Amino acid sequence: MLYDYYMIAMATTTIQIDSRTREMLSHLKASPHETYDEVLNRLLSLLPQGDDEGPYSDAFKIGFLIAKCDLKSGNLVDHSEVRKRVGLN
Repeated sequence: MLYDYYMIAMATTTIQIDSRTREMLSHLKASPHETYDEVLNRLLSLLPQGDDEGPYSDAFKIGFLIAKCDLKSGNLVDHSEVRKRVGLN
């Protein structure tokens, strides 16, 4: 019964994603009946929400995701290069 209520009360919207993205998301489904909303919420739950000092801002979470993607792609800047760029060398 609760599931029926959830499905009735849930507002839905349409988003545009590339067909390749949809395919990648489909491989992350825990079951064929899992919705893409559930898959995306599982992925979003992996984002850190905060620490002892309090919750993280949305800007921090976006920066965190960008940094993780940069790390994965190898798009990194060496520490000595950063020091040079900011004039600390």
